[in-house]
Amino acid sequence: MHVNESAENYLETILILSKKHPAVRSVDIAEELGFKKSSVSVAMKNLREKEHIVVSKEGFITLTESGRAIAEMIYERHELLSDWLIRLGVDPETATEDACRIEHVISAESFEAIKRHIRTKEIGQ
Repeated sequence: MHVNESAENYLETILILSKKHPAVRSVDIAEELGFKKSSVSVAMKNLREKEHIVVSKEGFITLTESGRAIAEMIYERHELLSDWLIRLGVDPETATEDACRIEHVISAESFEAIKRHIRTKEIGQ
């Protein structure tokens, strides 16, 4: 299920946009990420070939089961890590940027340990 950082970012963006809009198109992704539509089109082709997304004939992009699993994993990491860093006193913008980098390289084992630690601290307070 491993994909590169760029693919993870695209899948996470599709997930986020699908929560805000009834349909997601390449142009929406390009606008959200500040990329050229041509770059997004190449990425969508790659994600489609790896069966992480389905693109309808109208151009609407939907995550497949594997694509959604990757996107949700990255999104959970991003949300938890950025929130944790903010609570530790890190500037919100810096926390978001750092979480975006960390979410792609942290092992599942380390992430689960951090998650357990945070939950234990929250319960103990």
